[in-house]
Amino acid sequence: MAKKFAFFYFMKNEPEKIGSAVPQHVEYWKTLNLDGYVGGPFDDRSGGLIIFQAESLDEATNHAGNDPFVTNDLLTDKWIKAWMVK
Repeated sequence: MAKKFAFFYFMKNEPEKIGSAVPQHVEYWKTLNLDGYVGGPFDDRSGGLIIFQAESLDEATNHAGNDPFVTNDLLTDKWIKAWMVK
Protein backbone atom coordinates (compact mmCIF):
# COMPACT_ATOMS: atom_id res chain seq x y z
CA MET A 1 0.00 0.00 0.00
CA ALA A 2 1.37 3.39 -1.00
CA LYS A 3 2.29 5.95 1.63
CA LYS A 4 2.46 9.72 1.37
CA PHE A 5 5.88 11.33 1.49
CA ALA A 6 7.03 14.92 1.91
CA PHE A 7 10.21 16.11 0.18
CA PHE A 8 11.23 19.38 1.85
CA TYR A 9 14.28 21.28 0.61
CA PHE A 10 16.22 24.56 0.77
CA MET A 11 18.12 26.05 -2.16
CA LYS A 12 21.68 27.35 -2.37
CA ASN A 13 22.05 31.03 -3.23
CA GLU A 14 22.89 30.40 -6.89
CA PRO A 15 20.03 32.08 -8.81
CA GLU A 16 21.45 31.58 -12.32
CA LYS A 17 22.10 27.85 -11.85
CA ILE A 18 18.74 27.37 -10.14
CA GLY A 19 16.92 29.28 -12.88
CA SER A 20 18.39 27.06 -15.56
CA ALA A 21 17.50 23.89 -13.59
CA VAL A 22 13.87 24.83 -12.83
CA PRO A 23 12.43 23.57 -16.16
CA GLN A 24 14.24 20.22 -15.72
CA HIS A 25 13.01 19.97 -12.12
CA VAL A 26 9.39 20.66 -13.10
CA GLU A 27 9.50 18.25 -16.05
CA TYR A 28 11.12 15.52 -13.92
CA TRP A 29 8.32 15.52 -11.35
CA LYS A 30 5.59 15.76 -14.01
CA THR A 31 6.95 12.77 -15.96
CA LEU A 32 7.03 10.60 -12.81
CA ASN A 33 3.22 10.88 -12.79
CA LEU A 34 3.06 9.98 -9.09
CA ASP A 35 -0.26 9.60 -7.30
CA GLY A 36 -0.98 12.40 -4.86
CA TYR A 37 1.66 14.68 -6.36
CA VAL A 38 1.51 18.33 -5.40
CA GLY A 39 4.47 20.63 -5.11
CA GLY A 40 5.93 24.04 -5.53
CA PRO A 41 8.33 26.65 -4.22
CA PHE A 42 8.05 28.59 -1.01
CA ASP A 43 6.85 32.16 -1.50
CA ASP A 44 10.34 33.54 -0.85
CA ARG A 45 11.88 30.99 -3.29
CA SER A 46 14.25 29.70 -0.59
CA GLY A 47 13.20 26.11 -1.33
CA GLY A 48 10.09 24.04 -1.78
CA LEU A 49 7.88 21.17 -0.75
CA ILE A 50 6.71 18.20 -2.80
CA ILE A 51 4.09 15.71 -1.60
CA PHE A 52 3.64 12.38 -3.39
CA GLN A 53 2.84 8.72 -2.89
CA ALA A 54 5.34 5.86 -3.10
CA GLU A 55 5.42 2.24 -2.01
CA SER A 56 8.41 2.66 0.32
CA LEU A 57 10.89 5.11 1.78
CA ASP A 58 13.52 3.67 -0.57
CA GLU A 59 11.35 4.42 -3.60
CA ALA A 60 10.55 7.93 -2.34
CA THR A 61 14.23 8.60 -1.61
CA ASN A 62 15.15 7.44 -5.11
CA HIS A 63 12.63 9.85 -6.66
CA ALA A 64 13.92 12.75 -4.57
CA GLY A 65 17.56 11.80 -5.20
CA ASN A 66 17.07 11.99 -8.97
CA ASP A 67 15.54 15.48 -8.84
CA PRO A 68 17.65 17.82 -11.02
CA PHE A 69 18.02 20.18 -8.05
CA VAL A 70 19.74 17.32 -6.20
CA THR A 71 21.78 15.97 -9.12
CA ASN A 72 23.01 19.50 -9.92
CA ASP A 73 23.99 20.10 -6.26
CA LEU A 74 21.68 23.10 -5.82
CA LEU A 75 20.34 22.32 -2.33
CA THR A 76 21.74 23.24 1.06
CA ASP A 77 19.39 20.88 2.94
CA LYS A 78 16.80 18.28 2.06
CA TRP A 79 14.57 15.84 3.89
CA ILE A 80 12.23 13.09 2.81
CA LYS A 81 9.74 11.90 5.39
CA ALA A 82 6.75 9.58 5.43
CA TRP A 83 3.70 11.68 6.20
CA MET A 84 0.71 10.42 8.18
CA VAL A 85 -2.24 12.40 6.86
CA LYS A 86 -5.48 12.07 8.78
